[in-house]
Amino acid sequence: MSARLREHYTTNVLPALSKEFGYSNVMAVPKIEKVCINIGLGEATGNAKLMDGAVTELGAIAGQKPVVTKAKKSIAAFKLREGMAIGTMVTLRGDRMYEFLDRLMNVALPRVRDFRGVSPKSFDGRGNYTLGVRDQLIFPEIDYSKVDKTKGMNICITTTAKTDAEGMALLKQMGMPFRQ
Repeated sequence: MSARLREHYTTNVLPALSKEFGYSNVMAVPKIEKVCINIGLGEATGNAKLMDGAVTELGAIAGQKPVVTKAKKSIAAFKLREGMAIGTMVTLRGDRMYEFLDRLMNVALPRVRDFRGVSPKSFDGRGNYTLGVRDQLIFPEIDYSKVDKTKGMNICITTTAKTDAEGMALLKQMGMPFRQ
């Protein structure tokens, strides 16, 4: 099974971007490199069971097993010891990445309440886009009855674009619903 979004990229987005920015070489056209999804759970220091739920949910959303991130240094004010599990993350590349982006743009984001589009200001200056999601229930893979606590997540879309304008054009062509 090949990703629908990858076919859309090669047939529609590549020629459109080459025409818009005047690339002479196909390899110069920006493409999506990877997508990192990350859930930070600071409250997992007090309650270790929260982490299991986050790992299974993120695994269901991403389609691959996430890594549990640990604290690098101890911070007394936050009751945090070095090596404690404080989050979970997953990096998607290839077909899984396109599959996830397809579901994010066409299924999950429209399920956000009062959704008017994502902010066009969340680019980092080098063509990469970061998006914050307040709760994980917008993804249809998650069973509402099994969720103990809503968790937000950060989704970073890393592109090979050199500027924000190129990154924005790429994501817009791919179907990211930007706010007008």
